[in-house]
Amino acid sequence: MERLHITVLGACNSGKSTLVNLLGGQAVSLVSDIAGTTTDPVRKVMELPGIGPAMLVDTAGFDDTTELGPSRIEATRRCLDSTDVAVLLTGKNVDAETTWRNTLTSKNISCVELPYGSFALTDDVRRDVLTRIVRAIPADFAAPPLLRGLAGAGDIVLLVMPQDSQAPHGRLILPQSQTIRALLDAGAVPVCCTPEAMPGALAALSSKPKLIITDSQVFAEVHRMCPEGVALTSFSMLMGAWKGDIETYMEGARAIASLSGNSRILIAEACTHAPATEDIGRVKIPALLRRRLGGDIKFDFVRGADFPDDLSPYSLIIHCGGCMFNRRLQLSRVARAKAQSVPVTNYGTAIAALTGILDHVVI
Repeated sequence: MERLHITVLGACNSGKSTLVNLLGGQAVSLVSDIAGTTTDPVRKVMELPGIGPAMLVDTAGFDDTTELGPSRIEATRRCLDSTDVAVLLTGKNVDAETTWRNTLTSKNISCVELPYGSFALTDDVRRDVLTRIVRAIPADFAAPPLLRGLAGAGDIVLLVMPQDSQAPHGRLILPQSQTIRALLDAGAVPVCCTPEAMPGALAALSSKPKLIITDSQVFAEVHRMCPEGVALTSFSMLMGAWKGDIETYMEGARAIASLSGNSRILIAEACTHAPATEDIGRVKIPALLRRRLGGDIKFDFVRGADFPDDLSPYSLIIHCGGCMFNRRLQLSRVARAKAQSVPVTNYGTAIAALTGILDHVVI
């Protein structure tokens, strides 16, 4: 389930941190009469009554005039890329509030307005503000179902998951665990194995699986072992359709054929883990592209919240599946690329194209 990202905006000392603490029911942010107490965005993951899983974001005052004010305001502005609902405290700095209100409108962000100083620290006020936030949740907030009808009750689904140096010790990566949960919720029968164990897993089944889902880095290997008539996809492609825009990613993957050896490519990853020698984004995908295109391809790499405003230098953007992002943030990056006419795809879709199996996978 998606977390609703709620960002509290307002002028310095308008009560943003007080409101965040009230909504969260705990001391999430430091409260002080000193202007500029909140410098960087403060994020708190929690369950909110009537909302469920949510991310509360406290921000710096948008009229900060200190030396670091412009940087703090820019950090607040970047929060909007992932904001589902904004709470705007009004009446402290009318001109700045008008500017930010217009910004929210231009980004199609739902907004709850609350006059600063108008709320008391009571449960009744907390319930009222949460109710107003619920009413402001955009109609398109809910992501499409993760499986999108690819598997249902009684269907056997084989999940092929490498356990190499990139796999976290003692646990599954988030897309794998989310997919398993979605399959269980749908009444399907998930069967898990590594690529090495895939032949034995297939032989042990009483019938062919309805679907095989694999890690993108072994897409080609698993495709060779996939029985005829069995649908094949990857965790990255599932994430791409769930969190992003899979049709745009397919178009971006097909654009690889038109690239040259002098292309410049941006590879973006939501995670901030330290890359290893087998890293899919920094090692494996660049190797596949160099093998396909030759020449002197240039790669730029960004991670986490880093993402350029100007994408015009790039011939292609390849993004990870975005399992660590909310849908709003992932789609905002896709929209930015499309606005600048730069093809964008994601890891799994790019690898399917580079290994020649794009037309043999389901989305």
